[in-house]
Amino acid sequence: MAGVLTGVREAEDAVQEAWARVGRADTGQVENPGGWLTTVVARVCLNTMEARRSRREDATGALPPEPRTPQARVHPVGRADPEDEALLADSVGVALMVVLDMLTPAERLAFVLHDVFAVSFGEIGSIIDRSPAAARQLASRARRRVQGAAEASDAARSAKREIVAAFLAAARGGDFHALLDLLDPDAVAVGEFRGAEAVASFFAGRAQAARLALVDGEPAAVWTHHGVTKAVIAFTIEGSHVTRIAVEADPDRLRALDVIFLPSHPKGL
Repeated sequence: MAGVLTGVREAEDAVQEAWARVGRADTGQVENPGGWLTTVVARVCLNTMEARRSRREDATGALPPEPRTPQARVHPVGRADPEDEALLADSVGVALMVVLDMLTPAERLAFVLHDVFAVSFGEIGSIIDRSPAAARQLASRARRRVQGAAEASDAARSAKREIVAAFLAAARGGDFHALLDLLDPDAVAVGEFRGAEAVASFFAGRAQAARLALVDGEPAAVWTHHGVTKAVIAFTIEGSHVTRIAVEADPDRLRALDVIFLPSHPKGL
């Protein structure tokens, strides 16, 4: 069940808890031991995910800044070395795991049980107390999100992604000259600041809680509070320079956006 939960340790704990429950239960009347055990393990996983989600929602305070990472390359490079090839391949798996972690517990369980373990929607429905049709809808919704993550993986490792990551790192570090190098001389930001120097002065030392993300498939920066997106910083990039920076904070528009958080640099995976 490592695909349902966050990792191997959580999956091992879930299996141990399931065996403990089996040991306490009267299994003499169970006609399908395999199916019954699948149900027990799945419900333990569901409880674990719901408890983790609840802890996340109860957390308070601003998100911590991302860990320091090596300076991202912002210019096109030639043939990638073997390490870069491996990092690019790994980014697909990371994007998928990020999306799985964003699904609701019921969506994640329905998707993994059906698409990975071929459990019927009737059985899944009984596990999560939903109808088979509702279970099918949950799995379908999750599948679309996962497929979208796979398609977005190209954007996740694009040159634009590296430029946005480098801009955030320079902004957090207050590196005025690094910001100037990334900005077009005529760059415009939030409708008020015009010219590279004005934009760099505004962002130097800021964006401490902003996180690198894909927003509707495009690299951007996102600020959240208590798990809710509060602002999105969008970048227009031409060549290797940022020409425009816009901030979206309208709650209705933000709710319609598809946000996938990313590590600040592949080497941080």
